[in-house]
Amino acid sequence: MIIDHRTYDIKPGCLPKFLQLYGTEGFPVQLKHLGQPFGYFTVTDIGPLNQVIHMWKYESLADREAKRGALQADPAWQAYLAKSAEAGYVARQENKILKAAPFFDLK
Repeated sequence: MIIDHRTYDIKPGCLPKFLQLYGTEGFPVQLKHLGQPFGYFTVTDIGPLNQVIHMWKYESLADREAKRGALQADPAWQAYLAKSAEAGYVARQENKILKAAPFFDLK
């Protein structure tokens, strides 16, 4: 098992708008292709502000590649990406692949 950990820095004042657009147009398409996320969070009070962090669990890098390939091929996802890019809410994105420690079971 691996976790795809993504952090988005959202421009100040844009977090509610980003979450509204993603929640109505992006999240449903991701659920269809990726299943339920391992976690989806916002950082608003302590530490770096205006961040969105989400994590998706995959069986392997090959599983991630197949699921994300299907997501990228979905016209609804492409429409969401175009709207999101046009809105310009995201200032920066960081992506990490996490592997569980040997003593921790992600299942």
